[in-house]
Amino acid sequence: MDYKYTSRSERDTMELAQNIESEKFPGMIICLNGELGSGKTVFVKGFAQALGIDETITSPTFNLVKEYLNGEMPLYHMDVYRLEGECETVGFDDYFNKEAVSIIEWSDMICDCLPEERLEIKFKVIDENTRVLYLKPIGEKYINLVESVL
Repeated sequence: MDYKYTSRSERDTMELAQNIESEKFPGMIICLNGELGSGKTVFVKGFAQALGIDETITSPTFNLVKEYLNGEMPLYHMDVYRLEGECETVGFDDYFNKEAVSIIEWSDMICDCLPEERLEIKFKVIDENTRVLYLKPIGEKYINLVESVL
């Protein structure tokens, strides 16, 4: 089942991320998809802020993975836009199986490499400020998470 959340500002998007962070667990996987400028990195900023990470969050487009280790739990922020399905050589399992949270931008580029259970969030731009986020929890713990924050 998909869930829908309407964000009317960056603040709304960050608050949703912070609410999801409040339900975090080791090994959590969050997959973010949507066009450029739709709010994916804004979501990561809100999540990281709630984790207590004080570093500046930017999209890791040219690094593939940015590791933030100074919060309550490690955060791995990935941008896989440039991979185009060649994820087998990257070693994502090493990240996914750790006691951390992984947030993946453009995850639809590596669908075959994603863990079976995860939270997928699709960002749809409505206008300059408004976004509709479609949350698709895959697995019981993600269903429980989404139902507790929405």
